[in-house]
Amino acid sequence: MAIKTYKPYTPSRRFMSNLSSNDITGKASVRSLLMKLPVSAGRNNNGRITSRHKEGGAKRLYRIIDFKRNKFNVQGKVAAIEYDPYRNCRIALIHYVDGEKRYIIQPSGLKVGDSIFAAESGLDIKIGFAMKLKSIPIGTIVHNIEMHPGAGGQLARSAGASAQIMGREGKYIILRMPSGEMRYILEECMATIGVVGNEDFINISIGKAGRNRHRGIRPQTRGSAMNPVDHPHGGGEGKTGSSGHPVSPWGTPAKGFKTRKKKSSDRLIISRKKK
Repeated sequence: MAIKTYKPYTPSRRFMSNLSSNDITGKASVRSLLMKLPVSAGRNNNGRITSRHKEGGAKRLYRIIDFKRNKFNVQGKVAAIEYDPYRNCRIALIHYVDGEKRYIIQPSGLKVGDSIFAAESGLDIKIGFAMKLKSIPIGTIVHNIEMHPGAGGQLARSAGASAQIMGREGKYIILRMPSGEMRYILEECMATIGVVGNEDFINISIGKAGRNRHRGIRPQTRGSAMNPVDHPHGGGEGKTGSSGHPVSPWGTPAKGFKTRKKKSSDRLIISRKKK
């Protein structure tokens, strides 16, 4: 997919880039698959900010995506490739032969008119087909992977993401995650063949602050520009270095300090991601 640049008639336009929309073939037209999500702007049920630097952003509708891929043994055909404001990959509108319509994440190479299937086993290894991990050959590239059977895909869903099946061990499949982490996943979990499309998303340049405001991201203030009451780095005359190691506003070290909490699923990790 081509990266689109702009004529620099303002300073911010000089460095702004975006993805070409030539691959988009339709607009959201299935009203039953659209819904309005409430905007929290980083506030909890008490109205207090629990996630900083967030705001409402531009108005948008959520597309209901079929992450479970549980429409077994029914042929579907790609009717359109659409833009989704809630994710960095494209989505594909699927028309099934029984009349149902669903959105799925578009794998790289899936085009309008292509057929897709989902089944527990017995399918060809083709882009967009979905099966249980136990039925997919070792070495296959997959995405939209479930962590628990029937829960819907949670892993490798963003633009350009994929995981590779490395082996089998008992009731588990060994997966190499996008981060390089090696992990066990139950063989009964579903996965979709291929790599998530829109791979060039990583190469775009935001270019200006206003574009982040549209995404609901507010600007950050450096701790060293604050007063001592507001941040551990605050205060002092002129520009001063922080005393001690850099920390968050609440005193957590900002560089090299491990903050990951232990989970019961940590026992399924074979090796951590590469640093």
